[in-house]
Amino acid sequence: MQNSKIRIVIKNYIKNNNKEYILATLLFLIGLFTGVLIINNLSDNDITNIETYINNFFINFKSTENIDKLQLISTSIKNNVFLALIIWGAGTTIIGIPIVLIVILYRGIILGYTISAFSIVLGTYKGLLFCLITIFLQNILFIPAILTLGVSSIKLYKSIIKDRRRENIKVGVIRHTIIALLMTIILILSSVFENVVSLGILKKFIIFF
Repeated sequence: MQNSKIRIVIKNYIKNNNKEYILATLLFLIGLFTGVLIINNLSDNDITNIETYINNFFINFKSTENIDKLQLISTSIKNNVFLALIIWGAGTTIIGIPIVLIVILYRGIILGYTISAFSIVLGTYKGLLFCLITIFLQNILFIPAILTLGVSSIKLYKSIIKDRRRENIKVGVIRHTIIALLMTIILILSSVFENVVSLGILKKFIIFF
């Protein structure tokens, strides 16, 4: 019953902010394709450097018996919380909204760049398999959380532009802060998922790479 109510709330939120979600998603996809284009237009020397980096990663990963997962989780959580703070902080000001859009675009570029880099080094099929194991799983949580943070920022920006009364701004900031806190929790879960589940799966499949 509780899960059903949560789904309804989420569905209504997306429905009521579909334009903002479309904008945020388009920005993310533009970033994704930009990341792919960047890799495809690198020089041979740059590609060689990427191949060396990725090959060293696999060598180190295969030779490491005990991975310090707590350290990895801690670092990932810090990075994700910092990212959430940037979007939340920028989203509370009118002049900060371009920063929010740039962050969404940048995260798309990073994802597209990473997927394309591993596909080039490992080959299409192995590269996509690796990305499915290590990147796709945690991004099931990460991407929606980042997009929702962006949507909340855009919504607050529109609300302030439409009505600059102090009471309206106060309510909007509180709403934005609550959403930011919820999305931060999801980002933290994404960090745990990335460094526990994904690494555990990768450890079992590492012989294929």
